[in-house]
Formats: sequence, C-alpha cells, structure tokens
Amino acid sequence: MIVDKYSVKGEKIGQVELSDKVFSDKINDVVVYEYIKAANANLRQGTHKTKERAEVSGGGVKPWRQKGTGRARSGSNRSPIWVGGGTVFGPRVRSYRIELPKKVKKKAFRSILSIKAQQGDIVVVEDFNVDSGKTKEMNSVLKKLNVERGIFVSSGDDTMIKRSIKNIADVKYNNASRLSGRDVFYSKKVLLTESAVNAINQNFA
Repeated sequence: MIVDKYSVKGEKIGQVELSDKVFSDKINDVVVYEYIKAANANLRQGTHKTKERAEVSGGGVKPWRQKGTGRARSGSNRSPIWVGGGTVFGPRVRSYRIELPKKVKKKAFRSILSIKAQQGDIVVVEDFNVDSGKTKEMNSVLKKLNVERGIFVSSGDDTMIKRSIKNIADVKYNNASRLSGRDVFYSKKVLLTESAVNAINQNFA
C-alpha cells in the first residue's frame, strides 16, 4: 500500500510504502475483541476490598442473652445483618490480568492497523525533532496535518517529542517499539513518522 508523505508544514513531499502484510491484512474481529478486552482488563488495579465478618473490629461479646429478651437470637454485633457488620461476598484484592499468546497479539496489531488504513486514518509525516520540547511547536505541526484527535508514533529518541505532546489533551504518544494497540484502536487519526513506518513494517510483517 502506497500513501502520501507530508512535511511538518502539511505539504505532500513524497510517498511511503506501508507493508501489505501489516496494513492490508485480513481483519479478524474476534482477535481484535480479545486483544482490546485484555488491554482494558490489564489496566485495572484490582485493589478493591471490603472487610468480611472476621476483619471488622468489635464483636466477641454476645449482645444479649440467648433467651428471655423477646428479641432475635444474636451472637455478634459484627454480623453481616447488623449495621457496621462485615460484608458478605464483597470484592477482594485480585488481578484481572489476561495474557494473550504472542501470535494473537501480532494478529491483533495487524488487524487494527489494517482497519485504520482502510478508513484512511493513517497519516505519514517526515522525520522531525522538537528541539525546544514546547507544546506550541508540536501543536503547530498537528494543526497543519489536520490531526486534532489521535495518536502520534515516532521511532528512536523521543524525549522532546513526548514532552511536547504531554499537554495536548486529545493526542497520545507512542514509540514504535512500545506501540499500544489499544491506543491505536481508540484513536481517530494515527500519525506516523517515516522511521516509525519502517519499524512497524519490520516488527509486525
């Protein structure tokens, strides 16, 4: 697949080849669903917890004698049916992590990138640097490329670019070597540098 390459000024300056094995692969909806489900699950901390009957402070003394009061029998004021008592079957600390095989992950990446390519949401820009690391400079580049919401993917040393994107609300940053399929899937536009295209072609072909 051949797509146009743009300069930081938004002008067409050439063309770039996107690997057909990566950007024109057969889309597998099931694999994409499983990947996104796993990615969302892996973001969960799982630190939720409620106290059970044995963990609530208090109790230990029978509130009143067994017979003769006219009230229901009760053995502890920490019973789940009492206010301030323990919780029955409440959430516990756990891991929601889902591990997928490497082949499934790669297939998911190819399917997601192919979806974006089919929709015309892939934009390729020449390699450039943001020496100042200022948001204003990166914002100017994005506006000229008509990218208001999306993800920017570069390759190599990305410290200044990452810093310049940090405060732009609707734009995320990924390095080609640490690409997040979830971020790509939920992005409206995928802005790739030329070197990032070469890295993705090599990693997922």
